[in-house]
Amino acid sequence: MDSSGGGKNLRGLFPEPMIISPQLEHRQTFIILHGRGSTAEKFGPPLLSTATTVGKETLQTAFPHAKIIFPTASSNRATIYKRSYTHQWFDNWHLEDRTKRQDLQREGLRASSAYIHSLLQKEIEIVGKENVVLWGLSQGCATSLTALLTWDSAPFAAVVGMCGWLPFANLLEEIAGGNDSEFSSDPFSAGDEDDDDITGSLSSSSSYGAAKNDLPTQAIMFLRDEIEIGGKGGMAFQKIPVFLGHGTEDERVTIELGREAKACLELVGADVQMVEYRGCGHWYSEEMLSDIFEFLREKLRTKEIGV
Repeated sequence: MDSSGGGKNLRGLFPEPMIISPQLEHRQTFIILHGRGSTAEKFGPPLLSTATTVGKETLQTAFPHAKIIFPTASSNRATIYKRSYTHQWFDNWHLEDRTKRQDLQREGLRASSAYIHSLLQKEIEIVGKENVVLWGLSQGCATSLTALLTWDSAPFAAVVGMCGWLPFANLLEEIAGGNDSEFSSDPFSAGDEDDDDITGSLSSSSSYGAAKNDLPTQAIMFLRDEIEIGGKGGMAFQKIPVFLGHGTEDERVTIELGREAKACLELVGADVQMVEYRGCGHWYSEEMLSDIFEFLREKLRTKEIGV
């Protein structure tokens, strides 16, 4: 294991990522994000040592040409914990009340998305866009999906999400589904005072109202405005395949949140498939990893590079 390199820090917010060198010639890169409260050093080794149900493969034996980057989230105070600092990609309110206090997500999602974008860009320059994968668990999945929707360069190979959700999904669905009329006249006409910041953004953003004839684009422009992330505002994510794996018994991020993420991604034109795993809780399983490996083999340029 090599803990050096792997992407320039963003304003010193993020620790250096843990990097696992490829077993063979470097031809692919996987960037894999942990969940809230974890770190690369805690999350990486168990994932690397877990073997699949089919073939008893590990991530490294299945993809020996892959460099694996495990970034660590910045450390800051989580509002819902009301105590010590923790590693989190962004702050957020209780997920069972996910439409409240959505403003808490903005700053962290902006910084984390920009940081992940910088890691992606660097690896794309090394191995090519068709050989780079973004992957995340839980809050790392939520961050990966946000980074995907705000990605502004050429499409890369794939995104994998495990046991996660999509931030601002309720608002993105309203816009992409053409159901935002309740916000058009009075920014505070819906919801309670906890929602004022976010509903105000929905109606007042100048670029939000600039694409009324294209609802998916309008939704993505809203997201970019909401987390204040710059760029051309393209829809490159529509050409990046997404795999979502979620346990039906997940007690932390319910299966309903995973289904909501899939539905919202489809509304904005993403190429997404979701597999639900009966009896699986808030973690990955050997069966889930088997399906992820199969998905990645299909999406990566394995035949051309002789893997």
